[in-house]
Amino acid sequence: MRQITDTVLMIRPVAFRRNEQTAINNFFQQRENGILPATLNAKAQQEFDALVLKLKEAGVQVVVVDDTTSTDTPDSIFPNNWISFHESADVTLYPMFAENRRLERRDDLLDLLEEKGFFIEQLVDYSAAENDGVFLEGTGSLVLDRENGKAYCGISPRSDEELMIEFCEDFEMDPVIFDTTHKVDGTDEPVYHTNVMLSVGEKFAVICSDCIADSKERKMVLDCLKSDGKEIIQITEGQMNAFAGNVLQLKGKEGNRIIVMSDQAHKSFSPSQLKVLEKHGAIVTADLTTIETYGGGSARCMIAEIFLPMQEED
Repeated sequence: MRQITDTVLMIRPVAFRRNEQTAINNFFQQRENGILPATLNAKAQQEFDALVLKLKEAGVQVVVVDDTTSTDTPDSIFPNNWISFHESADVTLYPMFAENRRLERRDDLLDLLEEKGFFIEQLVDYSAAENDGVFLEGTGSLVLDRENGKAYCGISPRSDEELMIEFCEDFEMDPVIFDTTHKVDGTDEPVYHTNVMLSVGEKFAVICSDCIADSKERKMVLDCLKSDGKEIIQITEGQMNAFAGNVLQLKGKEGNRIIVMSDQAHKSFSPSQLKVLEKHGAIVTADLTTIETYGGGSARCMIAEIFLPMQEED
């Protein structure tokens, strides 16, 4: 199994704003303070377009789909939470915590991918778990080491342990499960998504292990990463808050590796940390201030990797 891909899906927003339904447990989101919705969306679109352009310039194939105005989907810019695409030709749909995020799931998107030549054999749909108040938000909840058959998951209100284990059984992956906490106004709260505090590339991992309070769990996670030959870049909680954990390795021109992150994340890394990262790929950055501030997600959250095989020619 490949760990990284050169093809991704991104959804261009039409009504981006701070989602009041997700702000309940995404403590990275901030209030708009009187900014007009149209202004906020225009800024998010500018940041989105700039990131897409940088990815394309680096050699990544980007499938851009416009969000629809027929639904109230302020978080549509983060498709990796509701859908994932696998080398097995499976497409997975996930149960979402916020009711308005459930509206992001779109059948026409699968038709579009098939029209573009991708082969989809099976739809694996966990979304019915929403009826039982059970959630697992895609590659936000699950940080996948596809190559080594491991799925990392920090348990939170959006990441259910039993459903995560079911996913691992279905996709023949080993679950690596742990609890996370970070300080919010002096109180310990779960980190809402695993991909905020952990990123796994081919030969490296960025992790805020300070968020794993239990020392045995922390050692278990680090040992799992080390046993698969990952070079570990430890980040602080402050760096995590700047989205330094929300980075993604992709393939660019001629198979060269790139690592995608926001300007804020890039600035938070120390020179020595950047030196280690640059061994694993050229760093591609973009200003995502509006998206990070009001959406509570960053570069990795905006990208759904496509691992689907192509259809065979008749």
